Amino acid sequence: MTTAEICDLTLVQMTRLLRERRLSAREALEAHLVRIDEVNPVINAVCTLDPEGARAAALAADERAASGAALPLLHGVPMTHKDTHDTAGMRTTLGSPIHAQRVPTQDADIVARLRAAGVITTGKTNVPELAAGSHTFNPLFGTTTNPYDPTRSAGGSSGGVAAAIAAGVQPAGDASDMGGSIRTPASFCNLVGLRPSAGRVPLGSGDPWAWMSRKGPMARTTADLRLLMEVLGSDGHGAALAPHPPVPVPARVAAGDLGGLRVAYSRDLGLGLPVEQPVLDVLDAQVRHLVSLGATVVEASPDLGDADEVFATTRAFDFAVTYGDLYADRPEDLKPALRWNLAKGFDLTSADLRSAVAARARLRRSTSAFFVDHDLLVAPAVQVQPFDASLEHPAEVAGHTMETYLDWMRAATLVSATGLPALSVPAGFDTDGLPVGLQVVAPDGADDLLLAVAEAYERANPQHLRRPALLGAAAPA
Repeated sequence: MTTAEICDLTLVQMTRLLRERRLSAREALEAHLVRIDEVNPVINAVCTLDPEGARAAALAADERAASGAALPLLHGVPMTHKDTHDTAGMRTTLGSPIHAQRVPTQDADIVARLRAAGVITTGKTNVPELAAGSHTFNPLFGTTTNPYDPTRSAGGSSGGVAAAIAAGVQPAGDASDMGGSIRTPASFCNLVGLRPSAGRVPLGSGDPWAWMSRKGPMARTTADLRLLMEVLGSDGHGAALAPHPPVPVPARVAAGDLGGLRVAYSRDLGLGLPVEQPVLDVLDAQVRHLVSLGATVVEASPDLGDADEVFATTRAFDFAVTYGDLYADRPEDLKPALRWNLAKGFDLTSADLRSAVAARARLRRSTSAFFVDHDLLVAPAVQVQPFDASLEHPAEVAGHTMETYLDWMRAATLVSATGLPALSVPAGFDTDGLPVGLQVVAPDGADDLLLAVAEAYERANPQHLRRPALLGAAAPA
């Protein structure tokens, strides 16, 4: 197989070939490394690389296959990991100069699960500084750009892995999402990305009771997400937050017939959310595929009036818990947006926390009532198209000024505040050829329903087949 043929494989296809020994781990790895050499000067997605360590691991994988031993599910798949996910013996910087030389001694749980499943770790993908924000740039490695237009943002904070997947470096990867860090880059890079239910994928280190941040997968196809979730998913044994019991998927839905599903479509999440017209034009046209698959689609939204408070307070508190020591000791080494966010956390009062708890309870009652009458909520994944990568964030959306670096992300953050599982699936392209994602939200535990609906939608509207014309493109100035 040629490098291009290998790099065009989905995760399902690649694992089948590797396990059947029609493709060796070393062949897959060398294609992966060649593709990084070809595209990384343009998109700047991979920030750390260990080709020799990866070659040793690929050789060991091939020797295991030759021995006739049982092979793990992801045997021989080459993969870079998000640079906020610790990799034992490999630099993990979190995009921060403070951690420029940090080399963990232990894998993050999500990386450990991938390696145990046979993944060959090759390096790390770029993130915003301390993963703050949905645009990937930092003082250490610079800006990651979009394979569909390298002058535009790839999103964030999982922007590096999204750009790598879209550019064919690897078929899938590990990501995380507090305020849209899976859904935004998936939308910007024409991928499908899942923010799972709480506890479905263990968080690993950090606050074991944190509920808003999630680990999850991104890929080019929903079938690949499903495969990754077999590796990453957990029954919650020993976890502080056990996952909600899985919601059964009706057989007809699993087969692609959405007849009987009640879908609410909201262009503004019921709050007058500003969304750029080209995004709405794509979604308005493509939501029809849900109807063609048998779903009943109505315009409706849960009452999300408390979601902004819940998100802002929870994020500020979680940031203060996670990065408080850095803010106290080295505030001058943090970007202004981070200092602002951390200051919000340090300034929280008992009254603020009590108010957020009450707001979260009201929000929970609102969404629970909504999903009695609706099976799914669909909405924009992002309010804007991929924007100029030289910007820190969009200053304006649909004529509305964005006061902070979080405001333009509200299509995602409002959903994060509900705690519900959600994904972004490719919906189409605007007139400039830029990807647009459809956000799908489900009740707690309905992750498998999300995947089934996304897979049916993907078959009816196969936008994922439109790949970027990246090779040969000039690097952005």
